[in-house]
Amino acid sequence: MAAEFLRLEERATISARHLARMARGERAAAGATPATRRAFQAMFGMPLDDLLRPWDPNLATAAPANDGSLVVPSPGTERGIITMAAERARRFTLLAAESTTPEAVDQLRDDVQRLALAYPQRPLTELLGDLAETQDTLFALLERRQTPQQARQLHFLASVTSGLLAKASHDLADPHAAMLQARTAILCADQADHNGLRAWLRGLQSMVAYWAGRYAEAVRYAEMGTEYAHQGGGTTSVWLPVSAARAYAALGNRERALTAIRTAEDAWDSVEPDAVDELGGICTFSQPRTIYYAADALAWLPAEADNAVAFSTRAVTAYADRSDPAWAFGDEAGSHADLAIARVVSRDIEGAEDALTSVLELAPEQRINGVVHSVQRVHQAVTRAGLADDASDLIERIEDFTHTPLKALPR
Repeated sequence: MAAEFLRLEERATISARHLARMARGERAAAGATPATRRAFQAMFGMPLDDLLRPWDPNLATAAPANDGSLVVPSPGTERGIITMAAERARRFTLLAAESTTPEAVDQLRDDVQRLALAYPQRPLTELLGDLAETQDTLFALLERRQTPQQARQLHFLASVTSGLLAKASHDLADPHAAMLQARTAILCADQADHNGLRAWLRGLQSMVAYWAGRYAEAVRYAEMGTEYAHQGGGTTSVWLPVSAARAYAALGNRERALTAIRTAEDAWDSVEPDAVDELGGICTFSQPRTIYYAADALAWLPAEADNAVAFSTRAVTAYADRSDPAWAFGDEAGSHADLAIARVVSRDIEGAEDALTSVLELAPEQRINGVVHSVQRVHQAVTRAGLADDASDLIERIEDFTHTPLKALPR
């Protein structure tokens, strides 16, 4: 509190005991100095008299305070109060004990799994705060002395959480921050000594490089993770080659792209889910994502127009069921964009617009970096095909869509 007062250039101090007495009503606000009153007003956005007034249920809100902290929600929203109390109890349980208990590690694993499951299906704006909080908690625990077993478990969870934040940074179109988080995640994976995790993180790096237009780098990251994937045996052994496939295709290397797609399809025969896959959600690579990635690769190759239509149609069908645990709004949008590109190549503008309609209706909160780039690829396909005049309405809708990506929203 003193630091806040100093920023206000006020000479106001108050002891913890005196503050507690004021909060309990044992000391009146009338005795506070003008400087103290101004400091409280600036810090909490309310006059000191209002702060010390008996609690009125009709005045409580769930809005953020001026400093970004959370104000107690309305008592009418019992679920909000229960959620806040549960979060406070959770953090106390995790950080108050002198040593990390097995129960605390289990709780953190549940937290990380919940985020991994929610990530592909919920807007990032709903998850980012929890992601940052979970990473902070894990790092705080790792700064303490831990048993070797607990340290490995915590490093594993910190690696996954940092990987999720790498994806979040990518979705916000910040590849530099994404790679920084990924490198931190790799450091934690090395401490956890988990090959499946190392492979998964190389897949993330390949994805970030691909959407940043660094296709040769995307291939390199995918190949760097291949040995780890073979040792781990998880679904990353499918993700890495099909990631390389679309980067090869973007580079115009049709032969290597097709070979990589076949390698990914064959890899399903030997997949044995590992600890990363067990988290589910974004941490496991699914059959629908395999089809979508293949469609994404084929959409780059004019000579594969028929296969591009076939794979993108299959991908759209695979993502049609939103109750499927494998459903992901970003991959669904990418599948529709690939189908639109394939139809543009066939000079079917009406079909392309039909394929892209659901994507162009996404709320700004879901216009993540990969989705925006996929939609821009449709725009590029139209102009390259010389169909800009025939598709003027589609082009206008695409440009309106890309003017409000997630990264542009106030946060």
